[in-house]
Amino acid sequence: MENLPLAQTGAELSIWALFWQAGWVVKLVMLGLLGASVWTWAIIVDKLVAYSRMRAALNRFEQIFWSGQSLEELYRNLSDRKTTGMSAIFVSAMREWKKSFEKGAKSPLALQTRIDKAMDLALTREMERLEGRLGFLATIGSAAPFIGLFGTVVGIMTSFQAIAGSKSTNLAVVAPGIAEALLATAIGLLAAIPAVIAYNKLSSDAGKIALRMEGFADEFSAILSRQIDEKVAPRA
Repeated sequence: MENLPLAQTGAELSIWALFWQAGWVVKLVMLGLLGASVWTWAIIVDKLVAYSRMRAALNRFEQIFWSGQSLEELYRNLSDRKTTGMSAIFVSAMREWKKSFEKGAKSPLALQTRIDKAMDLALTREMERLEGRLGFLATIGSAAPFIGLFGTVVGIMTSFQAIAGSKSTNLAVVAPGIAEALLATAIGLLAAIPAVIAYNKLSSDAGKIALRMEGFADEFSAILSRQIDEKVAPRA
């Protein structure tokens, strides 16, 4: 095989040239990893914005809740709106509270249990929404390097086939296949590294938001417990 001029070799080893010269298996690997990388960044941006909005919503609700406004008034203001975070927990607890008294609640323990259960369910729904699609980041972070490695293996096999076919160990013969292999590995890491970093950060952020909501649920449960003692216990 003829030796290629240095400029021509450099052109053929460009990223675009390597992609188009790669076999269909390596191309599929590269395209899959690039698609996963794009989707990963879309999730990262979406979650960062969503968590920022959630923290702002928590701050606003806490400010209103502890401002001294009556629970009934706050419930009326929020009951007809789409609520999230602490607002959703508050509305679910107040809804159960009002339903129970409308039906003539007589057992303080049963009422407290139902309210706590309603808040737990609301908290679970909020956490499912917050943590949605984080599993995809974890999957990409763990699987992408191995998918890229698969492309690497295929590329190296192509290089050895080229050597066997040309009966030459000239670098110009093996360089394209090796470069394809390295490119597949690089794209795998390009997808995996941000996914791992983002998963760790977003999981930590979700955990902190969950702790705030759990703390509010406990505090609100204690407030309602005192009111239950005042309203229900005398009837028992």
